Amino acid sequence: MDKVKRIGMLTSGGDSPGMNAAVVSVARCAMRKGFQLMGIKRGYNGLLGLSENPEDDIEYLDPETVLDIMDMRGTYLRTARCLPFLQPEVRAKAAEDLRRQGIQALVVIGGDGSYHGALELCKLGIPCIGIPGTIDNDLRYTEATLGYDTAVNVCVEAVRSIRATSRSHDRPAVVQVMGRNCGDIAMRTAIATGAEMVIVPEMEWDLEEVADRLKFLISKGNTRATLVISEHCWHKMKPFDWRKVIAEGGFIIHDDDPLNAERLALVLKLLSHTEARATVIGYTQRGAIPTAYDSAFAFEAGRMAVDLLSGDTSSFEDGFAIGVRDGRVYSTPFAEALDDTKPKFFDKDLYRLINSL
Repeated sequence: MDKVKRIGMLTSGGDSPGMNAAVVSVARCAMRKGFQLMGIKRGYNGLLGLSENPEDDIEYLDPETVLDIMDMRGTYLRTARCLPFLQPEVRAKAAEDLRRQGIQALVVIGGDGSYHGALELCKLGIPCIGIPGTIDNDLRYTEATLGYDTAVNVCVEAVRSIRATSRSHDRPAVVQVMGRNCGDIAMRTAIATGAEMVIVPEMEWDLEEVADRLKFLISKGNTRATLVISEHCWHKMKPFDWRKVIAEGGFIIHDDDPLNAERLALVLKLLSHTEARATVIGYTQRGAIPTAYDSAFAFEAGRMAVDLLSGDTSSFEDGFAIGVRDGRVYSTPFAEALDDTKPKFFDKDLYRLINSL
């Protein structure tokens, strides 16, 4: 194909800290290479022209336009899920529309689903580069994703504050963090804060054992123990009739009520005879200003994306995903990045250590 002169860029899936810093990096490096950068709004939806006004779908990005967004929370380009993009005919139309607008390549910031969309566009002749934008750190090929470090720092600050008030009131805390099906945020938060217990989706767990562990800690004088739990860990719990515990404690519970952080804290309160309280940190993990690590990663990833598109893009059938290996930024084909036969590393020994100290 002809030498790339115009690049498109979008953010897709859940927003993560550092997305805007990556946009700024690509914009600055693109200008240095003599490329034009077009910002596509609301993920893959912007490729489909779903807005009433064209300027709501795509805009020209130059360094002056994005000058002040590097430390901005959220994503300047907005983000959204795009179910229609799962259809082959929709993707074909999107590729044709990109060509008609003179956009010869695409930089996609997002997670697993966003990468699959980018890979399909590569097969349609649109060279794509992926930057891993997700706080969950759930992509197998990279040691870190953009926003993960920031999310951990938000959780660490929150847990430190919670432990302070737990100490003041002599009561344990259950703290839920995000991460989807990956327990990295929970693990890193527990390590950094000295939390006495952690539950993650990767490991089977026993509610009675957690209650016994809490009772043991209390008996040793630790009346402010912290349990960090990762969202979506509930399916790994061993069978236990926790609803019966709540009902026998005099609280109303229904058969269709799911177990959550608040109910887990209540069960622990009833089983351990202590005033356990629950906190769900929630979307503050996504909406924070990026840490120095995430900002630096965004800069290096943006530079690498532009460098890759500056070379020969005729063999971009698989595209490239940018990640971190051995602490250094690198690139690998999408097919390898999305290879689910390679399990993501999880340190089981470290998990057991946290829950035993």
